[in-house]
Formats: sequence, C-alpha cells, structure tokens
Amino acid sequence: MRYLLSIMRFTIRPLKNSVPAKSQNYRYIFFCLFIVLAAGACSPAYARKAPYTQHPYIINNKKYFPIPNAKGYREIGKASWYGRDFHGRRTSNGEIYNMYKKTAAHKTLPMGTMLLVKNLENGRKTIVRVNDRGPFVRGRIIDLSYKTARQLGIVANGTAKVQIIALAEGTVQKKGGPPVLTYTDLSIGEFYVQIGAFRQKINALNLQKRFTEAGHTTVIQKYFGPKAILYRVQVYVGKTLKNARRAEKSLHDHGYAGSFIIAR
Repeated sequence: MRYLLSIMRFTIRPLKNSVPAKSQNYRYIFFCLFIVLAAGACSPAYARKAPYTQHPYIINNKKYFPIPNAKGYREIGKASWYGRDFHGRRTSNGEIYNMYKKTAAHKTLPMGTMLLVKNLENGRKTIVRVNDRGPFVRGRIIDLSYKTARQLGIVANGTAKVQIIALAEGTVQKKGGPPVLTYTDLSIGEFYVQIGAFRQKINALNLQKRFTEAGHTTVIQKYFGPKAILYRVQVYVGKTLKNARRAEKSLHDHGYAGSFIIAR
C-alpha cells in the first residue's frame, strides 16, 4: 500500500447553475489530497463466529445476525426517504425501484447488504436491503423507501435520526454454539468522493479538468433526475473506506463543504 500526496494551487472561480456543494469565491488555496493506491480486489466473503447473545432476525426463512463491531458497520445519523418521483426508475444495481418494498440507498455499503434500521426518535426498527446508491447529499446516511419510512414513522417529517447496523446471514452448527456468519469485507471497495454536481456540463468539465491535471482520476456521472439532468463530478480516492474518509475530510477542509464518499 502506498499513498500519493498531491499538492495543487489554483484559482477558484464561481460556477453557474450548480447544485450547491460549496461556496465559491475568487481565492487561492493549497489543497492536499491523499489517495490510496492499494493492490488487490474486494474480499469475496468471510466466515466468522459472532457472539450468541444476539437474537437472529428471520427474513425469508433465513437467519440474520448483527456483524460484530470489529468487522461490521454501525452508523448513527440522519435518514431521509424517497418515493413517487423515483417509483419505477432503475436503482444503482439495475433493479426497478418499488416504493412499496423495504429497500434503501446507501453511499458505500455493498449492494444486497441487509441493514437493521432503528429510528432513535421513536424506537421503531425494521430490516431493509441496500439496492441503490445515495443519498447524494452530505449529512445524510441513508435513503429509505416509502414503505420503510412509513414503518419507522419518518414520512411526515421527512427525516429522522437513526442507527443502522449491518447484518449477515448465519448458521448455527451446534446447539448453544455461536452462529457462523458469512459476509463481505464492508471496508473494502472502489471509493470516490463527490466534489460537485452541476446542471451545466461545462461546469462539471472545468472542475474535472483541475483534478485531472493534478494527477487525480476524476469522472463525471451523468444522472437523469426526475426534474433535471445533473453532472456529478467524483474523484477516485482508493480501495479502503478508512482512507476514503481521510480524503473526504481533506477535501471538505479545503473548501469542498458538500463533498461526500460514494462507492461504485
């Protein structure tokens, strides 16, 4: 594993017709971005024993257990929901979004991850499956389907403080023994940081050019939204979530206040 330290000096000019991701003024900044260039692909699956103090959640006759903290994923933050405007559209994994099914969008967790979602404001909880990417806004950790939001009591307010816990399918090999869980490494993937989203393609191209000329792999994702086409600019930040978060913080501290991690 090695790190690439890149230092850039450029002029920030105001960009028109952008979806607000940061405040832009004429100024000079020195910008340091760490990118992890780690070799190897995502680990396919692990078999691990989990403490048997956890009761299983039964979904389609399968038993799911919370993944232990050291290898799992737990997060507390703001949840939102999305419904009719996206009903019938394709999700990031190619499925057709159905607002009446229990699914969710997450920025980084692998597609198909099962999550326990608990509304910390009223104590309600339910299980969802990740089949989409999002929310594409900083400060929110999960976008829930309409059905899930109804079960959790989030529809009226639109958002709520929640806790999410990654689950894994488990089998109990002997009575009284710990279950053996099978799950992927949730900290490994192909991570990017979104640094801007624009209605005008030229603005996205200009931002992409600055990062590309500094030696960073930067892509533009064309998104056909329900009301407008957006051009999302995303810079590659490596294969581990730990270092992706480090890069995200660096970008945020150097003026990209709306930046956030997104996996591909």
